[in-house]
Amino acid sequence: MTGKSDGAEHRGDVDGDRDDRPGAGAGDDATGPMDKMADIGRDIGSYIRQQRSSAKISLRQLSKLAGVSNPYLSQIERGVRKPSAEILQQIAKGLRISAEALYVQAGILDDLPEGGPVLDAIRADTELSERQKTVLLDVYESFRRQNREQSTPGTEPEQPHAEE
Repeated sequence: MTGKSDGAEHRGDVDGDRDDRPGAGAGDDATGPMDKMADIGRDIGSYIRQQRSSAKISLRQLSKLAGVSNPYLSQIERGVRKPSAEILQQIAKGLRISAEALYVQAGILDDLPEGGPVLDAIRADTELSERQKTVLLDVYESFRRQNREQSTPGTEPEQPHAEE
């Protein structure tokens, strides 16, 4: 054996070890920190794909709308890459959904602001001015607050009074 063949064999071993590293800790718990990060990447990717499908937007169209390369967006959807908050914001803009919804899915935010899809729809509507959006959001929130107050134990919802 020469020194060169020993070196080549050693490099082969290192490469073999490197291939095993993404799953490193196979003897450890299967739900280690790296596994949780991979799950978050897959979750956000599948969520983006679901939103894109429901909006009937192709991967190529979304990549143009979001200003993200087609291959990179594909990798995000497949869970290979975990996007930054800035990229998520660009994708949200392309999908016309709230960035907060994507941040929650990606594990950046803990909870989604109350209101969910209704608030997202109001914010995404391009035919409304910012002032109109603010007024609608305020009215919507006042109705939700009123309903919460009426549904507290010991109180009955108000019934409309018929005037004759």
